[in-house]
Amino acid sequence: MTGYERSCRIVSGDELADTAEELLDAGFRLALTAAHDDGPLLRVVYLFLAGRPDRRVELECLLPARDPALRSLAYLSFPAGRFEREMMDLYGIRLLGHPRARRLVRHAHWPEQWHPMRADAGAVPEFGGSGELRFLTVAGDGVYEIPVGPVHAGLIEPGHFRFSVVGETVVRLKARLWYVHRGIERQFQGRSATDAVQFAERISGDTSAAHALAHSLAVEEACGTTLPDAVHRLRAMLVELERLYNHAADLGALANDVGFGLANAHAQRIREQLLRMNEAVTGARLLRGAIRPGGVVLRALPDITELASIAADLAEVAELTLTNAVIYDRFAGTGLLAADDARALGCLGYPARASGVATDARIEHPVVELPVTEIAAATGDVLARYTVRRDEFAASVALITDLTENHSGPIEFTATVDTGRVSSGVGIVEGWRGTIVHRVELDDDARITRAKIVDPSWFNWPALPVAMNDTIVPDFPLVNKSFNLSYAGNDL
Repeated sequence: MTGYERSCRIVSGDELADTAEELLDAGFRLALTAAHDDGPLLRVVYLFLAGRPDRRVELECLLPARDPALRSLAYLSFPAGRFEREMMDLYGIRLLGHPRARRLVRHAHWPEQWHPMRADAGAVPEFGGSGELRFLTVAGDGVYEIPVGPVHAGLIEPGHFRFSVVGETVVRLKARLWYVHRGIERQFQGRSATDAVQFAERISGDTSAAHALAHSLAVEEACGTTLPDAVHRLRAMLVELERLYNHAADLGALANDVGFGLANAHAQRIREQLLRMNEAVTGARLLRGAIRPGGVVLRALPDITELASIAADLAEVAELTLTNAVIYDRFAGTGLLAADDARALGCLGYPARASGVATDARIEHPVVELPVTEIAAATGDVLARYTVRRDEFAASVALITDLTENHSGPIEFTATVDTGRVSSGVGIVEGWRGTIVHRVELDDDARITRAKIVDPSWFNWPALPVAMNDTIVPDFPLVNKSFNLSYAGNDL
């Protein structure tokens, strides 16, 4: 297993801003912010990450549980401002100096003074009331609004979008999420460190393997459990299989959104082949049950001959799609996300790489050395996000083939995972949407006292309205699909 630098320190409220600014200036990014209810004190943990080499810095700031107030870092980091608003809603922390300290998670029908992550939150009160869902109104001649959702015509999760439009041109788009907030992080609390992985697998249904792996790595670090490199490579192979079936489906769906249903039909056929391969490898089409703290359990290795045939098939579908002049014209120049905007928003995964921002946890935070091929583009449009995913599909097939051909030994492994001390751990995984981070804290009975989960959709959702600026309303389904963000992964 590869090594990394990790440091943890407690800072005062006055020191926090200066230290955070130094880390951001040094190339770190704020990957996670989590509040913890320790009784008389609230503890806020900030996790900063930097790659090449792998470095991890945790800052802890202590607040009184009665009337906790936190100096905002929103002026330093856009993601920090959103993490702070989440803590305000769930823990009742007042934000000092935040430019827009309005609700983020809590909808208007939530009880005013109920903060569900506090230890003394009590029973769930009655929801309801006449609270109004407010959006910033864009005024001007010819401006009108188009509301979309939260219930959609298609089989997708709920999210509300409010378009301010002149003619067909989008002046402003605002997204309202958290309709599927399930209290997942609270449900981890009190559970055995070895028995909570099923919750991780269900954070976002199409990312079961990657979330299970991030959770398992966090638990293993907290428990001081070390696994052989061969086990880490088998787990990495499963995450790549997950990347394949999701990329294949979305390459077809993007073609379908501009009327090329034939490409979508073939892409869905390819997805089905990959899901059947998943079932042969793990016993589950969505790869559940194979990754757990302390080990991995497979039924078989992938059939690399079949995989090569699938890769050639998908490459042909992509070529037929992009050689169609009408489709190419719809993709090129649509939904632009500039590199500077992607960096400022903290974008991750293929949306960032398509805008020229290098980010890949397999390289920046490697658990084991892998022959990863970095994929990138520069234009930041729908076409770039399509081609990055097309090329990542081929690169993942090559990586799975390498891992399969070079594997020797058993395909099942289980190590004992337990600890007799209070501890914490972090797991970082490059899922198919981007970097996933899990952080857990355990008590001396190896039970989880706090779990914090950050799906890449948390960072990427704010980029969708930016990419929609100056586009036309009919392009929204196309731009939205080119990001393909998870509602459940964001809402938790």
